[in-house]
Amino acid sequence: MSEARKNVVAVGEVLIEFARGGDGRYALSCGGDAFNTAVYLARAGIDVSLATALGDDVHSDSILALTATEGVGRELMLRLPGRLPGINLVSVDANGARVCHSWRAAAPARELFEVPAWPQIAEGLVAARMIYFSGITLSLYSNTGIGRFLAILELAREKGAKIAFDGNFRPRDWANDIGRVRAVFLETLKRVDVALPAFDDEAALWGDASPEATVDRLQAFGIDEIVVKNGPNGALIASSGAREHVPVPEVIEPVDPTAAGDGFNAGYLAERLRGRKPRDAVFAAHHLAGQVIRHRGGIMPRPDAVVH
Repeated sequence: MSEARKNVVAVGEVLIEFARGGDGRYALSCGGDAFNTAVYLARAGIDVSLATALGDDVHSDSILALTATEGVGRELMLRLPGRLPGINLVSVDANGARVCHSWRAAAPARELFEVPAWPQIAEGLVAARMIYFSGITLSLYSNTGIGRFLAILELAREKGAKIAFDGNFRPRDWANDIGRVRAVFLETLKRVDVALPAFDDEAALWGDASPEATVDRLQAFGIDEIVVKNGPNGALIASSGAREHVPVPEVIEPVDPTAAGDGFNAGYLAERLRGRKPRDAVFAAHHLAGQVIRHRGGIMPRPDAVVH
């Protein structure tokens, strides 16, 4: 990847989270898939900023403070007067799966590309070396917001940016409107350089029968670099005309699966941005994801956040 541009911009939402611990008590934190990835990229030494919108309340203050502590750039984090960030109530069921209930219909991040200051966000994205976002990011925006965002991605690519995308499909975020999801994703994939899908999401949305089928479908959009995450079954890389399965070095029983994919994406992109080959980057991604799932919540304690 070119060194001509210096920074990554992650686009998404930061939620206030109430996470239920093993003792039944709820702890206050914050998180969001693009935010989690931005934090882990920053911990890996990558110059990364977050593009989002927050309120002007004390909880938004705490999000900004955490962002600063983690070394994530805040210049593209807008603040909307009188607004509050969304809320996420998180628990883990008997099978270890994450269960979320969200209150975010009025979250300011949903208007990122419709507020008067949205050209400032566009300018920051066009100047980026890489733009990273997810299907959850797309689910935030109206058709107007999506149209503006996709136009910005086109312009950024013309200026030399790479576009990295994780499908991260959550039906509830789209009010179960599968037709709209597919239409938005089809337009988005035309503008993607690096695809980082999870196979279970692709199977649910598109009916893919295997990671290989996911690769076949994504390559039809001209995407040259694809990494299909498949949990403990490893990952399938497709890049420069070749395919390779990279196993998980160690299968770990998760304490909490939250942000495993976010950590994987950060580990992979960090190493690719340093010029390492896709296979080596996947091993680094497996390692970081394995560390993340040993802890409760999306952001693990800082001393453990090491990308090798």
